[in-house]
Amino acid sequence: MNKSELIEALSQELNFSINTTQNILNTILDTIAEKLVAGENVEIRGFGSFSVRHYDSYVGRDPKSGEKIEVKPKKLPYFKVGKN
Repeated sequence: MNKSELIEALSQELNFSINTTQNILNTILDTIAEKLVAGENVEIRGFGSFSVRHYDSYVGRDPKSGEKIEVKPKKLPYFKVGKN
């Protein structure tokens, strides 16, 4: 299921227009993204939790040449599925 299919399914389930449902879903996703950028965790009970994982730098290899390269530290979003 992609985003447009989710919007359509929610629209039918809730008897909202496509535009209203799209605005609601975009607001939810934008808010989650903003909180993650601000360094906060987001937990939706019964669904899962979103957080940012911090990874240190390390020495990796270029798969094409086999040459060693330095991989910079990074932050990546992480989703953990809820128990239900």
